[in-house]
Amino acid sequence: MTSWKRTAALTVAVVLLAIGVAAYVAPSFGANAILYPKRRPMTRQPHQPFQAVDFEGAGVKLKGWWFHAPERRGTVVFLHGVGDNRGAAVGIAAHFVPRGFEVIAYDSRAHGESEGDACTYGSYEKQDLGRVLDRVTVNPIVVMGVSMGAAVALQAAAADRRIAAVVAVSSFADLHTAAAERAPFFATTGALSRTFDRAGKIGQFRVDDVSPMAAAAHITAPTLIIHGEQDDETPPAHSQRIFAALRAPKRLILVPNARHSHVLDAGVWREIDDWLDAVMPKPSRPPRPAPIQEGAQRAPAGAGAI
Repeated sequence: MTSWKRTAALTVAVVLLAIGVAAYVAPSFGANAILYPKRRPMTRQPHQPFQAVDFEGAGVKLKGWWFHAPERRGTVVFLHGVGDNRGAAVGIAAHFVPRGFEVIAYDSRAHGESEGDACTYGSYEKQDLGRVLDRVTVNPIVVMGVSMGAAVALQAAAADRRIAAVVAVSSFADLHTAAAERAPFFATTGALSRTFDRAGKIGQFRVDDVSPMAAAAHITAPTLIIHGEQDDETPPAHSQRIFAALRAPKRLILVPNARHSHVLDAGVWREIDDWLDAVMPKPSRPPRPAPIQEGAQRAPAGAGAI
C-alpha cells in the first residue's frame, strides 16, 4: 500500500474512532467528528495537462481539475473518499484519459481546498455533483467514487438521469449503520442516537436519510459495485446489500484479499474497462472542443508525478 493510501486509511480510522468515543462522552463531540473531517493538504499533482477549474456547488465553491481527452468518448467524474481530496484522481485520470474519457475531479465540500464547513456524506454532496454535471460537455457521463465518494455517486444516480453509468468502490450501505459499526462497545445506542441527532441539527440534514442502499432501488443506470473481501472498515456486506437493492443491469466484484483502500489492482481495472465497453451508450452528440472556463489554468505537460 502506498504512503498516501496508508494515510487515507489512518484518517478514516481516526475519524470513525473519534465518532464512537465522542458519542459516548458527549453528542456534540461525536457530531463534530462526523461533520468535520480533517482537511488533507494537496500534495499530489497530475503529470498530464489539466485545467484548474472552480465549480459552483450548492452554495459552495469547489476546487477541481478537468482533464481533456483527444478522442472524447465520454466523461468520468471522480469522487474521492472522506478525509481525502482531488489528488486521489491522479491515477484515475492517467487510466481513463488515454482511453478517450474526459476526467473531472474536485474536492468535496469541507475537504481539500473547497468551501464548506460540514461533510454530509451525500445529503448536500449529491447536489454539488449535480451542479458539476451542468458543466459537462461530453456525454455519456460515468460517475466513479470510492468510499464516501461511492456513496455520493449512488445517491445522486437515483435521481439524476444524466448519469449513464456508476462505478462504486467500497461504499457504505447507510451512514447510520456504518458509524454504529465502528463505535466502541461502550457507546450505547442512546448515545449514538443523540450524536446523530446533534450532527443533523448542525449540518442541517438527517443522518438516516444518507443511504446508498435506499437510493439503489431507484437507480436505472448500469452500476458496477466493487468491494474488498477483507475490508474491515466497511465490511463487504454493505456493498452486497446495495447490490441486492439495485435493478439490472448490475454487477458485483468482490476482490479477494483486498481491504478498504487497496481495491483497484490491475485485474480489477481490466474488469472495469470491459464492463464500461459493454454498457456505455454511444455519445449523444458529435465531439466538440470543450470551452476554457474563465480563470481556468492549464498545467504544463509533465507537471507532477503519479
